[in-house]
Amino acid sequence: MADKKEKSNGRHIALTVVGAVLCVILIPILVINVTLIIKSYTNSDEVPKFGGYCPLIVLTGSMEPEIKSGDLIVCKQIDGEQVKVDDVIAFFDPASNNNSVLTHRVVEIVTEDGSLSFKTKGDANNAADSDLVPADNLVGIYQFKITGAGNVAMFMQTPAGLVVCVVVPLVLLIGYDVLRRRRYEKKNQEDTDALLKELEELKAQKAIEEQNEETK
Repeated sequence: MADKKEKSNGRHIALTVVGAVLCVILIPILVINVTLIIKSYTNSDEVPKFGGYCPLIVLTGSMEPEIKSGDLIVCKQIDGEQVKVDDVIAFFDPASNNNSVLTHRVVEIVTEDGSLSFKTKGDANNAADSDLVPADNLVGIYQFKITGAGNVAMFMQTPAGLVVCVVVPLVLLIGYDVLRRRRYEKKNQEDTDALLKELEELKAQKAIEEQNEETK
């Protein structure tokens, strides 16, 4: 009986820890995604950033094999003067009219009439980009990637993705915690009732013993 109780308590503790860890992971993800969505609508001309870092979802294979379509990359905001040849940078495409962002490698740094710009090229492309990238178009320098996380992030930014990946797990965790607490309270109540019953039986037994002593 004691072993069974210990196993049950151990299972409850393990599930509680797992639930807490998932909450710690899921809640920030929800906050970040909601923030990114809001910023993308309120500041459509800027890339959403957190503390000087911006997450970007790769949509093409121009930087394969190092960076693949569907990856999530993180870039750090820096000044144009800090960029060096062979750095991988994210920038607003000068050839685009819709503020699309590209991530290509710097193959040459150009200074003309005091203006700084970069010649870039995708690792998988045969030729360099046709337009120079002005330093003002710089979004940041590539830091690291999370393979395949871009696809997940894109899904999570949809209403269905938020429900499936965040809302449902949180609801399940909260529901489990409520049920666990109710079971715990019920078990405590049962233990209390059993203890009270045992005390009543002891009192009754003692009363009988006292009566027997008086009749002797």
